[in-house]
Amino acid sequence: MMSDQRPQAVANVQIDNERVIVTEWTFAPGAETGWHTHEHDYLIVPITTGKLMIESDEDVHWSSLTSGASYERREGTRHNVVNDNDFEFVFIEIEMRYTST
Repeated sequence: MMSDQRPQAVANVQIDNERVIVTEWTFAPGAETGWHTHEHDYLIVPITTGKLMIESDEDVHWSSLTSGASYERREGTRHNVVNDNDFEFVFIEIEMRYTST
C-alpha cells in the first residue's frame, strides 16, 4: 500500500538504556509509523481506545485497542501502523533488550 501522503506519527523516546526502550507514540488522525521491523520483543500499552490499521507483508487488518489493555509481540514483526480514527491516538511501546549473563 502506498503511504507517502500520510503524516508521520511522533515518537517520543522516554527511556533508552541497556534493558529497555520506552517510546510514547502519538498519532494524528491518519498518521502512520512507517514500515519497520521490530528488533526486540515488545509490549504495547494503549493510552487511547480506538482502532489501528496494521499493514503487514501478508495482509491489512484492524486492531481494536482499549486504554490500559496491554499486549505483547515477538521481535521480527514487520509492519506499518496507521491511526484509523478521526481523533488522536496514543500508545506506549516498551521494547525489551535481553543480555546474556
